[in-house]
Amino acid sequence: MKNLIIVESPAKARTITTFLSKDYKVIASKGHIRDLPKSTFGITIDENTGDLVPKYSIPREANPIVKELKKLAKQAETIFIATDEDREGEAIGYHIAKAIGKEPTELPRIVFHEITKSAIQHALENPRKIDMDSVDAQQTRRMLDRIVGYKLSPLLASKIQKGLSAGRVQSSTLKIVIEKEREIKAFKAEEYWTIDTLFEKNIEASIYNYNGLKIEKLTIKNEADATEIVSEAKSESFHVLSIDKTKRKTKTPPPFMTSTLQQTASTQLGFSPKKTMMVAQKLYEGVKTDQGTMGVITYMRTDSMNLSKEAVESARAYIKEHYGDKYLPAKAKNYVTKSKSAQEAHEAIRPTLVHFDSNMAGEYLSADELKLYRLIYTRFLACQMTEAELESQSILFKGDKCTFKASGRKLLFDGFYKVTGHSDKDKLLPDLTKGQAVSLDNITQTQHFTEPPARYNEASLIKKLESLGIGRPSTYAPTVTTLQTRKYIELEKKRIHPTEIAFTVIEMLEAHFADIVDSSFTAKMEETLDTVAEGTTSWQTILKDFYTPFLEKVEEGKKNIKSLKIAIPTGENCPKCKSELLLRKGRYGEFIACSNFPKCKYTKNTDGTEIEGPEETDQKCEKCDSMMVIKNSKRGKFLACSAYPKCKNAKSLEAPKELTVPCPECGGKLHEREGRRGKFFGCVNYPKCTFIANFEPTDKKCPECDYIMGKKMLKAGETYECFKCKTKIKPEVK
Repeated sequence: MKNLIIVESPAKARTITTFLSKDYKVIASKGHIRDLPKSTFGITIDENTGDLVPKYSIPREANPIVKELKKLAKQAETIFIATDEDREGEAIGYHIAKAIGKEPTELPRIVFHEITKSAIQHALENPRKIDMDSVDAQQTRRMLDRIVGYKLSPLLASKIQKGLSAGRVQSSTLKIVIEKEREIKAFKAEEYWTIDTLFEKNIEASIYNYNGLKIEKLTIKNEADATEIVSEAKSESFHVLSIDKTKRKTKTPPPFMTSTLQQTASTQLGFSPKKTMMVAQKLYEGVKTDQGTMGVITYMRTDSMNLSKEAVESARAYIKEHYGDKYLPAKAKNYVTKSKSAQEAHEAIRPTLVHFDSNMAGEYLSADELKLYRLIYTRFLACQMTEAELESQSILFKGDKCTFKASGRKLLFDGFYKVTGHSDKDKLLPDLTKGQAVSLDNITQTQHFTEPPARYNEASLIKKLESLGIGRPSTYAPTVTTLQTRKYIELEKKRIHPTEIAFTVIEMLEAHFADIVDSSFTAKMEETLDTVAEGTTSWQTILKDFYTPFLEKVEEGKKNIKSLKIAIPTGENCPKCKSELLLRKGRYGEFIACSNFPKCKYTKNTDGTEIEGPEETDQKCEKCDSMMVIKNSKRGKFLACSAYPKCKNAKSLEAPKELTVPCPECGGKLHEREGRRGKFFGCVNYPKCTFIANFEPTDKKCPECDYIMGKKMLKAGETYECFKCKTKIKPEVK
């Protein structure tokens, strides 16, 4: 072995190995192998300079891989660092060099945005050195987060509740969620009315003007005003006041970067940001195809919308060949990143090979991988196609005092919709002439109330973080996951709800550590970290400026912040075990519970009524032989094992509906079940058989592949879809 290449991921290592000769050995570090210690602060102050010095250590679990890396490093003539090209990857490469006893700046560093043979060969021919400015920027972020987390979290635990944590990005993100909840609680609904009409030829129209006043959403405040307008309209004769037709173009969408991919995958595929990144990682690191193993998308942690010249040229050639000249703009399209600091990678997320289209990919990718790849692929093609062209139509119907407006649209040219598709259907207005008399066939008035602001879902929260400049592509999904893990937020019907404890934490931080939860402070810190990466600011200056004032605030807080502990002694003893009863706060308000929890689960309401525990049954758990009990959840009552959490067996109270159609994989019975995302159909032989369907299987066979089809209700009506090849057919009309 002459050359050793060190990457982070085993999958990445396997893919790169297939491109190289036996002169190269590719090995994975499996992520960070050197970091700040988990059990201690890990930062000291240099007595001479006052610098903050990180005390890195190698975690016990990383010792075997470090030992192997050292052994291989001694045998190799050249050692290449090939970690991801972002700050995190640069830092991992730096720590790998340190761990194997090499000087980081002396090892050749190779970078690539896609894992293909040509990209790897080009990288090996053009090595550079480890970028120490990027390493310092990552070290600064890591140490700032350690300072905040390690010093502020114990204060929260002592003043509010054990187990609480704070974080620089985490806490400012939580404040955004809390502020939205405050808006919702402060919201007061306003009444308003709409008036809709049906003119001859089935033309739908809405009130546009009354007595010279333009009618907008909240103009008609009450039923009396609505009734007055309706009564007037019924007595009037109408004619066509104007007919307007306007052509407009719909701009092509830009290629994906991390945040927009997460948002689109959430809305179109139902993927969580965490799932999106896991699937994208697999697509980037390597997929087995008939051309060998290769990465099929470029690096997925990026805030850049730049595309390489070669990628754009290949897209334009593909569009010309498959769709024709009318779908190809005269010049290639370039997209500018709005962020001032688009530095995490140099390209947008795109397919590595344009000829590896969705049809070809379907042979090699799993269902989820194919869904995400198709999203990335079509967006990449669409961003280099012509705009879609539509015609907007509007007709004003004028009476004496009332004017109504009808709107329509027509797609003149589909442009990039050719690959992305579009849900809007043509709503054409009939041909009328200006001045033509028209009859009013029907008119209705409808009461409405304004709705409170919508809570964030994971995608919209990430969009908000991006707009405020909080975090970077690699931090969006982990930040949301951390808030869930810490029980600061809960997801209900995909919407983010803050827990009771989250309000208490943010209120304390707002009062005593306003900077930590201030979005502009956090965003400014991100910009400052960018200047470290650019080499224009000293990382030690940033750390020193933050460290001393922050520690002074923490020490002041220890003395002056009043305890906000949620568990307050009541002076009563538990009737079951004689331990002290405590007043606690939960999501649904205050309650009284035994201090001996979880050994004693006695609870009661503040009015003294005992809170009922699980209802006992005579059924035994089929997994551990303990008794089953009936519990309550958001979706109603269900059976659960009394040995929870040791045994997590749970099932519906009702026997599952059994289908007459056998499982297409193993011939077993199929049952209708209820999951977090609603109804689904699964095989009774799970986990041996993993067949699952989100819509009802039928005995109808697919005309293309002979697999079973399921019945779906779409906007276009009832449809059969194949579970394997996704062929869709309409039911036969009898």
